Amino acid sequence: MTADYFENESFENEDFRNSDLTQKEFENCNFTNCNFSNTTLPNCSFVECEFVDCDFSLAKPNNTSFNKARFINCNLLGLDFSNCNKFLLSFEFTECNLSLASFYQLKIKETVFTNCNLNEVDFIEADLTNSVFNNCDLNKAVFENTIISKADFRNSHNYAIDPEQNNIKKAKFSLSGTPGLLYKYNIKIE
Repeated sequence: MTADYFENESFENEDFRNSDLTQKEFENCNFTNCNFSNTTLPNCSFVECEFVDCDFSLAKPNNTSFNKARFINCNLLGLDFSNCNKFLLSFEFTECNLSLASFYQLKIKETVFTNCNLNEVDFIEADLTNSVFNNCDLNKAVFENTIISKADFRNSHNYAIDPEQNNIKKAKFSLSGTPGLLYKYNIKIE
């Protein structure tokens, strides 16, 4: 890969683990079944790109820009999004495994997570205003000083969110998810 700018291109079954991706720019590109695992992505830019069936496990997005990026059925295990370029950072996740990922201190308002595994994800001090968690597993996900106002958790499960340590104003929860808001009081709801 010698070019630095790619537009409207499709990449299929590519293994980027040994590629030099320094300062590569991708705009409106599609990636299908590509491997980015353990790859360093220094100063890369992905604008309006779609990733389908890709593996980003333990990739290192050092100052990488994701602007309107869509991830579908991707493995993003342990990805530290807090190292991304914060300017215009926005993405959408559908049927992805984001276990052990970190969104620490990120402003990712209106992010949509659909059918995702979010086990042990770090949402500490993140701004998730108006975000949607649709049918997601949030087992052991960490919410601390997190802004989740107007976020929608109605169809998700296994979350434990302390209303006293997070801004949950006008957030939406289902009645069956109430124990996830009251867990710290060690009470039983029947």
